[in-house]
Amino acid sequence: MRFDPEEYIESKLNDIKRILRPEESDKVLAACSGGVDSTVSAILVARALGRPIKAVYIDDGLRRKGEPERVQKILNELGLSTFIYDAKKDVLEALKGKVDAEEKRKAFREAFYTVLGRIIREMNAKYLVQGTIAADIVETVGGIKTQHNVLEELGIADKYGFKLIEPVKDLYKPQVRLIARKLGLPAEICERKPFPGPGLAVRIVGEVTWEKLELLRKVTEIVEEETSDIESFQSFAVLLDVRATGIRDGKRVYGYIVALRVVSSEDAMSARFVEVPYERLRRISTRIISEVPEVSRVLYDVTDKPPATIEFE
Repeated sequence: MRFDPEEYIESKLNDIKRILRPEESDKVLAACSGGVDSTVSAILVARALGRPIKAVYIDDGLRRKGEPERVQKILNELGLSTFIYDAKKDVLEALKGKVDAEEKRKAFREAFYTVLGRIIREMNAKYLVQGTIAADIVETVGGIKTQHNVLEELGIADKYGFKLIEPVKDLYKPQVRLIARKLGLPAEICERKPFPGPGLAVRIVGEVTWEKLELLRKVTEIVEEETSDIESFQSFAVLLDVRATGIRDGKRVYGYIVALRVVSSEDAMSARFVEVPYERLRRISTRIISEVPEVSRVLYDVTDKPPATIEFE
């Protein structure tokens, strides 16, 4: 059955109007990462109400370099009243000592929504808008991996003190992109590659520390620059929980190992690794080793989904 974005938008706006009244706009908060899912969700609610709503960017310390300020600027230009909330201390404390992937995801979820609950109480708000999509629910309920933004399906939505509004929870990523284009959102939103909710925490295998986050931020910037012209669903780097011997300036070093992952996919339910030309891989490796001296080796992941998942954790 062909998906009609215009018909979906009209239907969803009517659904939202049945839940919210325009005078309740000050009771609504959107959690926005700047990704297509959360941004589309916020814009749909704002348009249904016919007035701007507040949006919060949670600065959890797990994002790319300069991302909070960049996202705030974009969202404000789209008419959302956006503010940044510093939750780095809360989130890093919650992740301290966690090495298991599922433990990290659940610890992040608990910290993230505890912070959101605090903000909502401070604002005297009632509703939280977020960009949960169908793939998040399928993977969480199916036990593949816990997506942090799936609450109702696990029966834990009420504990945080707000009501959820999830306008695109029955859609997959390609459909959300169609909605974004139909809404007239800029290409930097419509075509933005997915980034995990727990951010770099799930691209660090093992315990998350500030040192590792800063290192991975540098590597991530290099990888995204060097693969920006390669058609892919996602391209990123993972910091492994092992080290390896290398040679730097004629001396032995014991540095981190970074794995590169570039995949093509339609809906994130399956994926194939992209056959990146060797010369490009060599250039990426050379840049990482020379610009991030803590790294001694760079690997390339050639595993499809399934049997692997797209992210390592």
